[in-house]
Amino acid sequence: MRLSGRLSLSRALLFGISLWFVFSFPHHASAAVHTVSSGESLYLISQWYGSSPEAIQRANGLTGDLIYPGQKLYIPPNPGGANSSAYTVRPGDTLYLIGSYFGVSYSDIMLANGLTSTMIYPGQRLVIPASPAGSGGTGPGQVSRGGVLPGRVPYVRSDFDLLARLITAEADSESFLTKVAVGAVVLNRVLSPLFPDTIPEVIYQVDEVGAYQFEPVLNGWINVPPSEEARRAAQAALNGLDPTNGALFFFESWVPNSFLQSRPLSMILDSFTFTY
Repeated sequence: MRLSGRLSLSRALLFGISLWFVFSFPHHASAAVHTVSSGESLYLISQWYGSSPEAIQRANGLTGDLIYPGQKLYIPPNPGGANSSAYTVRPGDTLYLIGSYFGVSYSDIMLANGLTSTMIYPGQRLVIPASPAGSGGTGPGQVSRGGVLPGRVPYVRSDFDLLARLITAEADSESFLTKVAVGAVVLNRVLSPLFPDTIPEVIYQVDEVGAYQFEPVLNGWINVPPSEEARRAAQAALNGLDPTNGALFFFESWVPNSFLQSRPLSMILDSFTFTY
């Protein structure tokens, strides 16, 4: 009897809490609940859902930026609605890269911000217009109901995180463009008949002689949480940006590997050589 009474009380409490949510958030039908993963920040989460850090803080009663793995966060809709979002320019950004990240044209960003040239500077706040319907843009706020996200190759959040971790491990000291190029090589392999056809299978591939394709998988650096810039680079690559024009290999230019050195050259970026 006591157990039954406790269960009845629990149901009543849950029902009351449910009613509180219904009446407290009557216009948040498009909102979501996010479970925090290791290495995430309010900024990254807000970018993923097309919201803002301040909006997430207010919705969850947070007084600071501190969050922890496993925490459940209520994600309100983008406060700017479906028409626009905001972005703060970072070192190394260009309008073309920002547009690729959000799935919109750089000229649309110029028009939305009244810019007369492509010159931008770190710290500048830009209004990012929504990508046209059906344009195929895959900005961070466009999440499929089934969990699979559209992009250059279909992917889920764990694929995105893995790609960002590889970029961090391989090229965290390199420029943003080089980071995007590293991510693009992984995606080029996914699309090539010479390699496996998913992001995890490409990254964790071991060839017929037992050699790992990517050293961070062998030395464990693949498990290091991704940097913010690596996440942005991963998203840009998934959105279709490929500085290498289809390269399948990359290596540090000083590496004396005859197989890699003999392959057709795509380009050299920073300390990396990209080949076909």
